[in-house]
Amino acid sequence: MIPPALVLVPGLLCDERLWRHQAEGLADLASFIHVLDVTGQDSVEGMARGVLETAPERFALAGLSMGGYVALEVVRQAPDRVEALALLDTSARPDTPGQTEARLALIELAWGGRFDEVWRTLLPKIVHPDRVGDPEIRSAVRGMAHAVGPGGFERQERAIIGRPDGRGDLPDISCPTLVLCGRDDALTPPHLHEELADGIPGAHLRRIDRCGHLSTLERPEEVTRAMREWLETRAVRMTENPL
Repeated sequence: MIPPALVLVPGLLCDERLWRHQAEGLADLASFIHVLDVTGQDSVEGMARGVLETAPERFALAGLSMGGYVALEVVRQAPDRVEALALLDTSARPDTPGQTEARLALIELAWGGRFDEVWRTLLPKIVHPDRVGDPEIRSAVRGMAHAVGPGGFERQERAIIGRPDGRGDLPDISCPTLVLCGRDDALTPPHLHEELADGIPGAHLRRIDRCGHLSTLERPEEVTRAMREWLETRAVRMTENPL
């Protein structure tokens, strides 16, 4: 069987470094791996179109946080093209008024010459408390944030603010689906992932202990192992139900 192409979608203020361990650890299970640049669009729908324009006809798709919003939109736009879906530390719900207010405040901070304060403000919310002081994680978060920059950050935040409510589309997802989260994810808590897994037929829910929102960076080995099992499930499904 031909291995799938694997498209990985980063989250807010993140780039390919978010998926470094998974890109290396899954290379033997994929025909190629592409980490999408999601800094140029200001809507989730536009980001999803970018995935579909650059991806092959059929592919496996994984997204973390904002990347999960994009992944859900990709499946909504082109369900027959996605062979397997992984939703990490994300949600199908739209933004709340409180979340939108906080995002707009961060955008103002970014354009007020205080962009470093943006990632510093977000850090305690996106990693487990035990990892906030981890120099490797801090360096990665800072490096990714500065690579995205204030303009890319604003576009991403406005895309997140305007994202649709995807809960009604969950029952239509029919490909092998992994739903994964850090058990201590403060931004998208486990109950939101239970909602995803309950809504998607046959979805597999995996919780990672002592882990916050950036699971791929915080617990890379566990996440890569779960994604290997997910891709192997896709292979079994394709064997049992060839096109």
